Amino acid sequence: MTTHLTRLLTLLAALPVLSATLPEEARAEPLRIEITEGVIEPLPFAVPTFVPEGGAAADMANQITRVVSEDLTGTGLFREIPASAHIAKITSFSSPVQYADWKAINAQALITGAVSVNGQQITVKFRLYDVFSGAEMGDGLQFSGTTAGWRRMAHKVADAVYSRITGEGPYFDSRVVYVSENGPKNDRKKRLAIMDYDGANTQYLTDSSSIVLAPRFSPTGDRVLYTSYETGFPKIYVLDVASVGRRTLATPQGTMSFAPRFAPNGQTVVYSLEQGGNTDIYSMDINSGQSVRLTNTPSIETAPSFSPDGSRIVFESDRSGTQQLYVMPAGGGEPTRISFGQGRYGTPVWSPRGDLVAFTKQSKGRFHIGVMRLDGSEERLLTASFLDEGPTWAPNGRVIMFTRESQGEQGAASLYSVDISGRNLKKVRTEGSASDPSWSPLQK
Repeated sequence: MTTHLTRLLTLLAALPVLSATLPEEARAEPLRIEITEGVIEPLPFAVPTFVPEGGAAADMANQITRVVSEDLTGTGLFREIPASAHIAKITSFSSPVQYADWKAINAQALITGAVSVNGQQITVKFRLYDVFSGAEMGDGLQFSGTTAGWRRMAHKVADAVYSRITGEGPYFDSRVVYVSENGPKNDRKKRLAIMDYDGANTQYLTDSSSIVLAPRFSPTGDRVLYTSYETGFPKIYVLDVASVGRRTLATPQGTMSFAPRFAPNGQTVVYSLEQGGNTDIYSMDINSGQSVRLTNTPSIETAPSFSPDGSRIVFESDRSGTQQLYVMPAGGGEPTRISFGQGRYGTPVWSPRGDLVAFTKQSKGRFHIGVMRLDGSEERLLTASFLDEGPTWAPNGRVIMFTRESQGEQGAASLYSVDISGRNLKKVRTEGSASDPSWSPLQK
C-alpha cells in the first residue's frame, strides 16, 4: 500500500509532471500534480549510528552511517534529524522500532543498520521504516565487500534508501572521471583523474606532461576515451581504468581527432575529425579500426552523443550560421535541428533516460547549463554564470555535473552539480581545480 512517506518523497523527487496514488479509501483515479516552481521542504529522516556487531566494526559503523547521511542530504530532498534529538536508542539490529519515539521528533523516515567485520571482509545490513505508517518499507538488505571498499557499501545503502522513497534510480555508487588542473591560466597543467561521485578516493590516470581533454566513460565504466596533445596535435586515446594501459585510436596522417564518445554497445566510438580545414563527425569500430564518415559539410560538426538505444546522435554544428544542436540517425543522414532559442548551443549530451538533452548555452554574455526535449521543446536553463560548460548526466538521469570557471586572472575551474529541476546547485569536492567531468554508470 502506498504510504504517506512514499507519496511525499515522490513529489519531492519527481519531474515537473508526475502521478501519485491516494490512500485506499480515497483511491478513485490517479492524482495528477504539477510542480512548476517553489522549494519543497526536505523530508526529515533519522539514521542512528549503525550497530557494530563486534569491536572491530565500531569505527567502520560510524563512518558508514555518516556517508549514508551525506549522500541523502546532499540531494537536497532530505534533512537529517541530529542524533542529539533522538529519544530512542538503537542497540541491536533486531530490536523492535519504537515508532512513537521517532514521531515525537518529527522523523518521517528511519534507517537502521548494522556492520560486521571479519578480517578484510565487511558486511553491512540495513532496514528502512516509514514512521508515519509504522511499517517497514520493503525487505532489509545486506551488502558485503572488502574493508577497503567500505564507502561503496555506504553508497549502496544510500542508493537503496533513495530509490525506495523517491522511485528514482540510484546514482551514489558511481564514479566521475575528470581533468585535474593546477598552475596559472597561461601555463595550466592537466591530467586525468577519477574519483567517487562525491569527490572521495581520487586516483590519477595520467601525468601532467601533456594537455588532456574531454574524458568519457564507456557504458560499462571500465574504459575511458580522451583527447591528448602529447604528439603536438589532438589525438584520441582509449584507457583501461583498472590497468591504466592505453592505446591510440588510429586516424589518417595529418588529421586532428577529438570529442570522442562511446556508443551504448561499447564497441563503437563517435568523434570529430579535422582534415584539410574541415571538421566532420565519424564513427569507428574500436576493434577493427574501420571508420565511417557521418557528416559531410563545410561547417564545423562536433560534440556527438548517442541516444541510449544507439539509434541516433545529437551533435553541435554551425551549418545554420550559428552554433546549434542537431539530431541525426546513428549511421549518418539528414539531421534535424532541435535548438531554436536565442544564443549559441553546444556540448549536447543525451540523458540516460532518453527523454532529454543537456547542453551548454551562451547568451547575452552569460553561460548556462540547460535541458530540452528531443524536439527542442520545454527548454529549461538550470544555471547561469561567467562560464558554465560541459554537462554530464548521473546514471539515473536526475542530476547533472558540469564545469564552472571563475572570472579573472586567478580564475579557476571547479565541478558543480545541479538537479534537473534547477534546484540544489552545489560545488563538488575535488583535490584542486577540475574540469570536463564524465559520470560513470553504476558500479557493478
